[in-house]
Amino acid sequence: MDTNINSREEQLKAFERLLDVMDTLREKCPWDRKQTYQSLRPNTIEETYELCDALLNEDSANICKELGDVLLHIVFYAKIGSEQKQFDIADVCNKLCDKLIYRHPHVYGDVTVNNTGQVLQNWEQLKTKEKDGNKTVLSGVPSALPSVIKADRIQEKASNVGFDWKERRDVWNKVKEEISEFEAEVENMDKDKATSEFGDIMFSLINAARLYKINPDTALELTNQKFISRFNYVEDKARESGRAINELTLEEMDEYWNQAKRSNK
Repeated sequence: MDTNINSREEQLKAFERLLDVMDTLREKCPWDRKQTYQSLRPNTIEETYELCDALLNEDSANICKELGDVLLHIVFYAKIGSEQKQFDIADVCNKLCDKLIYRHPHVYGDVTVNNTGQVLQNWEQLKTKEKDGNKTVLSGVPSALPSVIKADRIQEKASNVGFDWKERRDVWNKVKEEISEFEAEVENMDKDKATSEFGDIMFSLINAARLYKINPDTALELTNQKFISRFNYVEDKARESGRAINELTLEEMDEYWNQAKRSNK
């Protein structure tokens, strides 16, 4: 990939080229012509996750590619909006710029901030004051977010208005409390209550991650990838011995697992 940074003129020219290509595809391609907001939505979700994978792997070539795919969807939705005389890409850009300027009074106004925490607090407070902004602090959290990300965003928004632990180490008492409550419900064989208490454990652990500046979704995905790598190693070792993985004893699986762990797989 060419690593030279294009000039502003070249960047604007490239964006204009994309708009022209979108116009042509919408006019002449049967598939592009029949797309709607709803038909594109599943693909948008998929493209967003593919971008997230590239970001997690810090794969710059794929980040560039996946950003292009996400940008295509943004331009596509704006094209549909313009055809229906609802909005166009200029409206999208201008509304975004207006919002960014309004929510950064420490850059575009006379507000003084000392740290990123104050920036976030101002951001949330300003959102509730906007004409079409959130009516409550938590109403801006999309209901369709994956649960781990949603929990993190809920807690972050609550923290931005002062609802948080005075000392972050205090969160561990809450974690221990929730684990004890879960264990009690397991002992009682009450599945519904145990499910609820297990959710409380996860919520408190996500809270701890936030307090210690750890992204819980990223942390869990790294563990997912680590497990996959080690499990694949065990499966490969079974195959090398002429057996399927389910033919290994648990002791053999543990040995191969520990080998993978020692080799940082």
